[in-house]
Amino acid sequence: MREFVTLFVVIDPVGTIPVFLFAAQSVPTRLHRSLALRAVGISTLVLLAFLVAGQVLLETLGLRFGSFQIAGGIILFLFAMTMIFGESKPNREIEDAGRDHLAGAVFPLAMPSIASPGAMLAIVVLTDNHTETIADQAITAAMLVVVLLFTLVLLLAASFVHRMIGNTGASVISRVMGIVLATIAVDAILGGFDTLGVFQVASHMP
Repeated sequence: MREFVTLFVVIDPVGTIPVFLFAAQSVPTRLHRSLALRAVGISTLVLLAFLVAGQVLLETLGLRFGSFQIAGGIILFLFAMTMIFGESKPNREIEDAGRDHLAGAVFPLAMPSIASPGAMLAIVVLTDNHTETIADQAITAAMLVVVLLFTLVLLLAASFVHRMIGNTGASVISRVMGIVLATIAVDAILGGFDTLGVFQVASHMP
C-alpha cells in the first residue's frame, strides 16, 4: 500500500489534467485520445526503464544505494516543498508548455508532468534489488501500471473532470499530496541512513 501511495503522489494524476488540457488546445479533438495514449505510453516506458535499470546504473557507477536513497529523499522532500509552498504543479508546467507546442505528448505531458524526476527517483528507491524480491518488484511494477492507467482514464475524461474541480481544485489536491510526499521523503532519508549503517531505524507498524 505504501508503494502505491508513493507512486500515486509523485505521478500526481489529478495535477496532470490542466497540463493535458493546455497541450490539447492546439490539437484537433479527434486526436485528443491519441495524445493521452502517447503521453502515458512514453511515461510508462521511461518509468519501467528506471525500474529495471536504474539501480544497475547506480551500482555500475560505484554509488551506494543508501546514498541514492538519501539523495532521492532530499530531492523528493524539496519537490514536496514546491508542491506545498511554491507555484502549483499545473500552473508551473502550463507555463513551461507555452515554450514548446510541437511535442505536447512528450513535453510537458510525459515529462516532466507524469514521469517526473520525483517519480523516476521513487521507482528506483521502491525496487531495491538487495531488499526486494523479483516478486515484490513485479508487484511494484503492477502498481505503477495501475497508477498510469488511472492517469490515462483521467486524461481521457479531462474536460469533464476539469469542469468539476477547476484549476483551484487541482492546485489544492496537489498541495495535499505534497504533504504526504514530504512524509514519505523523510522516511526514505531515514531508510538510507539505515541502509548505510549510520544508525538503525525502528521498523514502522504494518
